[in-house]
Amino acid sequence: MVKLNELSDNKGATHRKKRRGRGPGSGLGKMGGRGIKGQTSRSGVAIKGFEGGQMPIHRRLPKRGFNSLNRKEYAVVNTGQLQAAVDRGAIDASQPVTMDSLISGGVVRRSRKHGLRILGKGDLTSALTITAAGASAGATDIVSKAGGSITIEAVAPKAATDTAAEQDA
Repeated sequence: MVKLNELSDNKGATHRKKRRGRGPGSGLGKMGGRGIKGQTSRSGVAIKGFEGGQMPIHRRLPKRGFNSLNRKEYAVVNTGQLQAAVDRGAIDASQPVTMDSLISGGVVRRSRKHGLRILGKGDLTSALTITAAGASAGATDIVSKAGGSITIEAVAPKAATDTAAEQDA
């Protein structure tokens, strides 16, 4: 039986704190490993990416990539996920499968804005009638082989602002 007074950490699990500025015998005495004078020898200094006036590397290197502000984010569901949801009773196979039915069944989160996209990963044995904003060719193939159908609905454009109406008035 293990006793509380016999418990100890594994070897190398704990480290002693460095006690700076405690004399020459500590190896970190006098200036405490900060060097001589200058900005970084003082307290409260954090110069991230500063290179002494030279253009920093994060500004010298070219930027890559682009994230569009108007990109569309879809809720992605695989055919295998649909079959698993039907098997556990989260969605009813006799009813049309829409974004709302998947949200109420807990298959998809509400956070996605631009509709549902069906992808063809996994098997589908139930004949489902699916309404989605998009579907891959593989998913369309799998659903039709199972005896179901996919209807692609157009995503509604964003509501126009009232600025044009205000300018005319």
